[in-house]
Amino acid sequence: MEEKTLFSKIIDKEIPTEFVYEDDKCIVINDIHPKAPVHLLIIPKKPIPTLFDLTPEDKDCMGHMMLLLPQLAQAQGLDGFKTQINTGESGGQEIFHLHIHLLGNKPS
Repeated sequence: MEEKTLFSKIIDKEIPTEFVYEDDKCIVINDIHPKAPVHLLIIPKKPIPTLFDLTPEDKDCMGHMMLLLPQLAQAQGLDGFKTQINTGESGGQEIFHLHIHLLGNKPS
């Protein structure tokens, strides 16, 4: 059996973490090493290692997360934001459970 990722343990509530948002498809948490004043991680509940591992069945979940991004940004008071998906070790991915970074600076 494959070892659970940190994100799978968080999703299964084995590691106590405050969720910014949760529904049946994904969770959203604050990044523990933020690179911006707002730095959220949008993580699918299905353990998909990388973008390379997506299948046609993942289309609804990925679309759901993309539509959620602007809602999360607005809820954080952002009027603009950046997204990032690191893919593979050479792409800077550290945890092999697909996730989207939402980064933004709150307006002054």
